[in-house]
Amino acid sequence: MDAAKIRLCVEHPLASGQTVPLERDQAHYLFGVMRLTEGSAVALFNGHDGEWQAEVTSAGKRGGELTCRSQSRPQAAPPDLWLLFAPIKKTRTDFIVEKAAEIGVARIQPVQTDFTNAERIRRDRLQAHAVEAAEQCGSTYVTEVNDLARLDRLLANWPAERQLMFCDEAFAEASYGTPDGAPRPLGDAPRGPWAVLIGPEGGFSEAERKRLHALPFAWPVQLGPRILRADTAAVAALTLWQLHLGDW
Repeated sequence: MDAAKIRLCVEHPLASGQTVPLERDQAHYLFGVMRLTEGSAVALFNGHDGEWQAEVTSAGKRGGELTCRSQSRPQAAPPDLWLLFAPIKKTRTDFIVEKAAEIGVARIQPVQTDFTNAERIRRDRLQAHAVEAAEQCGSTYVTEVNDLARLDRLLANWPAERQLMFCDEAFAEASYGTPDGAPRPLGDAPRGPWAVLIGPEGGFSEAERKRLHALPFAWPVQLGPRILRADTAAVAALTLWQLHLGDW
């Protein structure tokens, strides 16, 4: 059996000799779109059992079956990092989820801030984008996408051991009267559980900004001299964290 060129995320346990039934959409993709036949190789992962090389043992228009032959990669855990961001336009929100999953985060948490325009999200659609990103980038885990939650409620119940890096575009515009209002270099930051917070297109409100600066676990950072779009800021902030504290 040749090495697999197609990766597929499944919900079934994976082990040597384990058979994996295919749903109709999966069968259509493998046999109708990619033109695989019996004996073809497919790489499988489920977020728990690593990556497995599987063989097509049954192929049909509405279903099929794969059989696991050997483990090609052990299970790897993502960095203990959350991304909190305020949803924006549909395609740009999709972009944030896809790139966050590729860069490497354990959880994505959409948040409702004072200036967030979106009042709801399609969590199932965003989760599907995270799955597709994992299939494409070679990950053995799938980033979890949560339902939209209010930022103030999340902060009120924030786990004390998790540091929060938040990106504040208004350092030059406001003074908070204490050294805590200045950017904190990530080179001095502790390792361990973290989260990155990206504000909405209109930025944080003054009340939110003051609250964030007052939190003992908060690490305000500035992403350069220019104001970035929310989707650009998410990629820049995650890259910055990965370089200093992640697994790059």
